[in-house]
Amino acid sequence: MKFDASKLKFDDKGLIPAIAQDDETGEVLMMAWMNLEAVEMTLETRRVTYWSRSRQSFWIKGETSGHVQELVDFRFDCDKDCLLVRIRQTGAACHTNRRTCFYTAVRDGEEVELMAPMT
Repeated sequence: MKFDASKLKFDDKGLIPAIAQDDETGEVLMMAWMNLEAVEMTLETRRVTYWSRSRQSFWIKGETSGHVQELVDFRFDCDKDCLLVRIRQTGAACHTNRRTCFYTAVRDGEEVELMAPMT
């Protein structure tokens, strides 16, 4: 059966959350948003493309930073309202220059940074 991206469930702004996961380690690296065209571009080019809500434009991960996300596997959940992109990450995934955007935890009621920026 041919995949039809328009069958995904986008929100009222035409967006769907996309979780980026390292294909080799399973580490969750980041979450961002895609619209229908970003989904189609990602599948066509194998370069993960998001929709920037703040800039109102496409954001091809690594286009300016060199921290590229190469698509390995494209999945969606049972409700078709959330995406999982399994990727090969080059460099940092987070704009703070950390490997993952999930570098802060709550431990014993305190906010704790788990990793420093990459050098």
